[in-house]
Amino acid sequence: MVQVIMHGCNGKMGQVITNLIKDDDGIEIAAGVDAYMGIANTYPVFESIEKCDVKADVVIDFSNAEAVDGLLDYCVEKKLPVVLCTTGLSEEQLRKVEETAKTTAVLKSANMSLGINLLSKLLKEAAKVLAGAGFDIELVERHHNQKLDAPSGTALALADSMNEAMDNSYTYVYDRSQKREKRDKKEIGISAVRGGTIVGDHEVIFAGADEVIEFRHTAYSKAVFGKGAVEAAKFLSGKPAGRYDMSDIIL
Repeated sequence: MVQVIMHGCNGKMGQVITNLIKDDDGIEIAAGVDAYMGIANTYPVFESIEKCDVKADVVIDFSNAEAVDGLLDYCVEKKLPVVLCTTGLSEEQLRKVEETAKTTAVLKSANMSLGINLLSKLLKEAAKVLAGAGFDIELVERHHNQKLDAPSGTALALADSMNEAMDNSYTYVYDRSQKREKRDKKEIGISAVRGGTIVGDHEVIFAGADEVIEFRHTAYSKAVFGKGAVEAAKFLSGKPAGRYDMSDIIL
């Protein structure tokens, strides 16, 4: 059975994963880590990853960007694989993720759902055809009013997948309000909406002459992300050092 440290166990996603794992015979939470200790769990919880002395096979991380540096240091020291789901990392932290992967297995994905990762693959193929035919690309992402980062990590990942298909020749535009000029053909517009309890909604629009093609993914529950993280942890346990993503599991 795979033994997990749940980093960020008392957050919303940490509790979703805690409940999912209760019904899974192939995986078990050996310990949790969270600065907030106000929730009673069936496993021991530590205030920081440095204080955790419980042996495990893999870490699932759904915490915050401020906690990621300490987590990566811990995983390097213990040579412990980590499923890194926290978004909003700085460029310096992203470089640290790559360095960590030289020592231990790291699976990082901006979004853990099967649907989003399939959508990313479809968008890459669509961009090759439609962008070359002169279609403009716009992306609108919608999330709940408690989300801190904008645009979402998933939105940027979807944009990156399309841009990669076009030799990274496109630029991203996040705000058109400060300039009055015609849209450039080689740009991807990204808009963020924050409101209510929207779990996650990503819409990609290819707008051409007299026709529009839209791709859309809507998450109605955080469980879709939790299920992906659990499957990723099972996959990553025992894997050699290196960078992995959801495509290694599902595509």
